[in-house]
Amino acid sequence: MFAGAYAGRRVFVTGHTGFKGSWLTSWLLDLGAQVTGYALDPPTVPNLFEAIGLDEGSSSDGRFTDLRADVRDAERLSAALMEAAPEVVFHLAAQPLVRRSYAEPHLTLETNVMGTANLLEAVRAAGATGHAPRAVVVVTSDKCYENLETDHAYTEGDALGGWDLYSASKACAELVCDAYRRSFFAAQQAPGLATARAGNVIGGGDWGEDRIVPDCVRSVAAGRPVELRNPCAVRPWQHVLEPLSGYLWLGAVLLRGERLGADQAAPAANAWNFGPGPDDRLTVAEVVERFLLSWGAGEWRPATGAAQQPHEAGLLSLDATKAARELGWRPVWGVEEAVAATVAWYRCWHGTAGVADLLRRTREDVAAYTEAARSLSIRWAG
Repeated sequence: MFAGAYAGRRVFVTGHTGFKGSWLTSWLLDLGAQVTGYALDPPTVPNLFEAIGLDEGSSSDGRFTDLRADVRDAERLSAALMEAAPEVVFHLAAQPLVRRSYAEPHLTLETNVMGTANLLEAVRAAGATGHAPRAVVVVTSDKCYENLETDHAYTEGDALGGWDLYSASKACAELVCDAYRRSFFAAQQAPGLATARAGNVIGGGDWGEDRIVPDCVRSVAAGRPVELRNPCAVRPWQHVLEPLSGYLWLGAVLLRGERLGADQAAPAANAWNFGPGPDDRLTVAEVVERFLLSWGAGEWRPATGAAQQPHEAGLLSLDATKAARELGWRPVWGVEEAVAATVAWYRCWHGTAGVADLLRRTREDVAAYTEAARSLSIRWAG
């Protein structure tokens, strides 16, 4: 997989204790990478990081270093990256919640904007010693676009913006990356710096606040209806493995210094969308109905006081044509497969499964997803 790019490779992952970061770290370790993670403690209890034993290094064979620190601490971040001497960096650390950005705007901006700048400064400092990473993938969000809430599916060249502070912070992170790319990473031997924008992800092991699948799991387990703040909001839904396969393939392409496109002129060091196909742009209610049907129990209702909630976009679509055309990446699982895999993971957890069972379930999802990608002849799957 991924042209064998990660076997024996030193990889630095920020935000490795989060939902996406835990899936990515587990996958990288199984690909043979030597991983250094840099993050705060897991954001929830329970959490995927501990559920699959990453806190104990159970799957890493000594190839995993777990550092707990804040990306806002520029000095510590730079020292950690210098010591790890990674060849590849995946920057996922973030304040990831729209509603929290209304309550904590300064924290959101500090983490998502200055945290990104701190990471890029650390990369620059490593370069000054001759040990710069060869590839840097900064994960932002599909919410980085100036969303006009039309049927238009946003492409990488569309205007950036944001109504809420979370969305604005991700747009700012994109601008910061673009400025660093032009100012400091333009030379041929400089690190390849790319940004990645994904849709709304679902998958096993997410217990985040204000996220639809955790809300469903908690409500079904308690025997109460799922309360939806924005049941008619349309989002691009995808299993967490979809964008992660995009990040990993993008990192592999950057490592090789590959040039893309029919004319071999476009470098991979730019912005990329990793989103689902048009059939998987569904309302929140439609996704919840699929989840409850797959689970075999439960119902939903509109949340009381929803009209008084802070503004959240009602319609958002992402166009991943560029990734398909130039990277050979495309979605593998539709919403039905994504929901089925997600429900199966949580059923395993609710069955009082131990760490070994949940790790096996996680690896089975990766294996099934990879096999489906291979059957579609998608490049990264080999």
